[in-house]
Amino acid sequence: MQGVHAERTATKQKVAGWGEGLSGTPWFRRRQVGLGWRPVTWQGWLITAASVAVMIGVVTSLRGAVRLPVLIVVVVAYTGAGWLTGGRFPEPVAEPVDDEPAQRVAPGPSRPARARRAVSGPSSGDRILSADRLTKRFGERLAVDEVSLEIATGEVFGFLGPNGAGKTTTVRMLGTLIAPTSGEAMVAGLALDPANGTEIRQRIAVMPENPGLYLRLTAAENLEFFAGLYGLDDQAGRIRTALAAVNLADRANDLCGNLSKGLRQRVGLARALLNDPAILFLDEPTSGLDPVATREVHDLIEGLRDRGVTVFLTTHRLEEAERLCDRVAILNTRLRIVGTPAELRDRLFSKTLLVRTAAPLGEPDRVLSGAAGVESWRREDSDGYVLTVSDATTAAPAVARALVAAGADILSIAESRHSLEDIYLQLIDDDVEAAR
Repeated sequence: MQGVHAERTATKQKVAGWGEGLSGTPWFRRRQVGLGWRPVTWQGWLITAASVAVMIGVVTSLRGAVRLPVLIVVVVAYTGAGWLTGGRFPEPVAEPVDDEPAQRVAPGPSRPARARRAVSGPSSGDRILSADRLTKRFGERLAVDEVSLEIATGEVFGFLGPNGAGKTTTVRMLGTLIAPTSGEAMVAGLALDPANGTEIRQRIAVMPENPGLYLRLTAAENLEFFAGLYGLDDQAGRIRTALAAVNLADRANDLCGNLSKGLRQRVGLARALLNDPAILFLDEPTSGLDPVATREVHDLIEGLRDRGVTVFLTTHRLEEAERLCDRVAILNTRLRIVGTPAELRDRLFSKTLLVRTAAPLGEPDRVLSGAAGVESWRREDSDGYVLTVSDATTAAPAVARALVAAGADILSIAESRHSLEDIYLQLIDDDVEAAR
């Protein structure tokens, strides 16, 4: 019933209707599948019932051989009129964008392109979102514990943590959906305060894991409905641009119920782009998608970064965060760590070299410990050694020279790189151990 109500609400803005009640809703709406028009209000149904009654009265009043030819003429006339005026038709919002580049990812004026960040955090003038000891309690349960962070304009910021860590609660607070118990925040240049709630929501967009589309409406109709809720100007232009941004211009008139999950995710992302947000909150945008659909969403996120849109990405896919995010934060009720993946590796793990030789070394301690920059070593397997070093770029040549001098045949010398998954598991395991 909710989908039907939304469908009828959406028709208030469509031009493919005639007759109008006091509410502004068309009495009849052109059928997209089938013949002719269909009533959508009580006035339309009343007119339809009266017309059918009159037609039945006229036909039954005729006698003899005249009745059949008149009935045939009526049926043919109705079918012909319905054939000409019904059926699927092009809507204004689904027109293709003339010669627009496919990489456009958001309506509205362009923002300056930004390269991927390699810095530890934003400067005060570059900051678009910040939180200071943001806390949320639900009764006796502490969901988010004094989270403090800063995010720069145009940054893709990854928000990681186990289930129940407080990620969604934090996003709901920053998105003005729930009020924090204590703490302060600034979102899109405005203080996180109930008085600023409406204006903040005009500057941001939130795409949940389930995009919440009306399956009995087409992609274009869904966007038209939500654009009306936003009260946006140039709705048709924004819808065309948003659909082109997610490569769905040719599927604008498809019912969302007939689209795959990956395509519905793209419609949800198009909806989030309608108001040209300065900050886009994405909650698990690739959950349940196949590799091809996942890559398309990744490309869209990278395009948003290039346009200067700030993306707050909540994900459980650590390889996704490592690929896309300029910085990541790991949350487990309280904020455990924030920084670039490279910074987090340096803070949590020692620098190591993995050395492999064709045969075991006769005196490994003498050969390896004597190399410059080597702090310690251990045996990895029959032909491998793990060396803890102060600086890999200095130690690797010294180790190679020492091995050659010892007559060893070197198979490989490589720096060991811990993944974001290693960092995540290290921190979460520490929390589990501390809780015991």
